[in-house]
Parts: sequence; C-alpha cells; structure tokens
Amino acid sequence: MRKTSVSVLFSAIVFVGLLAGCKKESTPPVSELIAKVWTASKVEENNVTVYTKGATGNIRDYTKFSLDLSSAPTAKYTDYDGVQSTGKYSLPSDTRLSITDMNPQLTGTNGTIEFTINSIDANNLKITRTTTSVKTGNTTNVYTLTSP
Repeated sequence: MRKTSVSVLFSAIVFVGLLAGCKKESTPPVSELIAKVWTASKVEENNVTVYTKGATGNIRDYTKFSLDLSSAPTAKYTDYDGVQSTGKYSLPSDTRLSITDMNPQLTGTNGTIEFTINSIDANNLKITRTTTSVKTGNTTNVYTLTSP
C-alpha cells in the first residue's frame, strides 16, 4: 500500500511539473509590436479596395506610403503621394494610435491623425483612420500594412 501511495505521489509531481513547463509564449505588447517601419499592402477607401501591393490596375498608387514608428516616440508618416510629415506617436490604448505635432501638417489634419488598431502581429498591422481623409476625397481609410 505504501509503495502505491509513493508511486501515485511521484506521478502527480511529475505531471504537475510537465504542465508548468508547457507555458504558452506570451504575446509582446502592442508598443513593442508597432515599433517598426510599415508599408501598405492593401488600402480601402470607403470600403472600396483602391490599392493592393503588386496588383495591376490599382485605383490609387500607395507604393510611396509608409508609417515609420521604429524610433518611439517619433513618427514619420509618408502619404501615398510621397509627402512626408514628422510627429510624435502615442498609444493611448492597445486599440488606438495617435500621431500629433505633425510637421508639416498634412492636408486637413490640423497636425493630428488618429487610427483605430484593428489587428496587429509581428509582421502585419491593420488600422482605420478615425477621421476622413480630405486628400482622398473625404473617405474613411483602412490600411493593411506589413513590415518586411
């Protein structure tokens, strides 16, 4: 009887040890995941896809678009037409990106652009601009970005 109890106790300890050793890897915080240079892979304006990287017949050319968040808190925003503005970025929450003090101010921004972060992982970022873009005809834009 005593051998059985020791055997059961030993088995339980080994089982608990195995469970403890199988921890799920933790996801890096959004502040770490977002700190990269991002380029457009797909852009939608008012729910119409206007750009897909590598496609022919795009409605608008977003090959010059980039969002450089690699040196916090500095943000370098290059619009689809190649006009670049530098500002400060912050993450008021895991689902919100704010770029302020933009210089020069981009058309219709008053120096601030905010986005909802729809999703993010190590290589992909999907954001929706919270205000319409004057430059694209007052459209609400959704950007699917990649970081090589």
